[in-house]
Amino acid sequence: TDAFDTEQLLECMGQLKRALPVNVPIYDFKNHRRCSERFRKVNASDVIILEGILVFHDQRVRNLMDMKIFVDTDADIRLARRIRRDTVERGRDVSSVLDQYGRFVKPAFDDFVLPSKKYADVIIPRGGDNHVAIDLIVQHIRTKLGMHDLCKVFRNVFVVQSTFQIRGMHTLIRDRDITTPDFVFYSDRLIRLVVEHGLGHLPFTEKQIITPTGSLQMALRIFFHLVVHLSILHFKYCSVEKFLTLIDFLEQLLFDHFP
Repeated sequence: TDAFDTEQLLECMGQLKRALPVNVPIYDFKNHRRCSERFRKVNASDVIILEGILVFHDQRVRNLMDMKIFVDTDADIRLARRIRRDTVERGRDVSSVLDQYGRFVKPAFDDFVLPSKKYADVIIPRGGDNHVAIDLIVQHIRTKLGMHDLCKVFRNVFVVQSTFQIRGMHTLIRDRDITTPDFVFYSDRLIRLVVEHGLGHLPFTEKQIITPTGSLQMALRIFFHLVVHLSILHFKYCSVEKFLTLIDFLEQLLFDHFP
């Protein structure tokens, strides 16, 4: 077990689950040692895939997994893949690969890897060729990710639909080379679209009006019973919250800020 740095694996997985980037060590299979000065940076993501033939061995690692998948592939296919990998990527000859496979790899698989199959939540036969099982797993992950959608948790949360216009303005605003006038213009345009979208969800009441020509017409009036605006600005050393409340349209307006 000394050949596996389980403690560093736990540390990396813990940081990724806390949405922090990690530097994963790179192992040199030709020299059979870890590269001391080379790392691969891995950024946090909504879906993290931890792959390895012995990842189910330690219970602490298993406890970090939301879904445990065991890919059950035919032994001949595993051997063919190993020969191709070791000869192409690691500069070995076929005879040495077969000798190592018969003396160490196959017995270790039967003694340690195959028994860990009992810890799997999902077992996929035929590996990557089983498209039905893969589609089911993808659908399950998408369902889990959708459960964290605020629009599904809070019924009064609405998100402006992403259109080419909105995506284009986001691109301009996030560009570090944008000029100040353009930044102000497109930011104001986005704010107007958000306000317009929000007003569309306010309740309306019917109201009869008299047009300039003297005719009667049924129209709609926005029902401003309670409108709240909360603006949070984060700076380097402090944050400022501004709270604006409109109660009783054209009668009472409350404003406060919290430094």
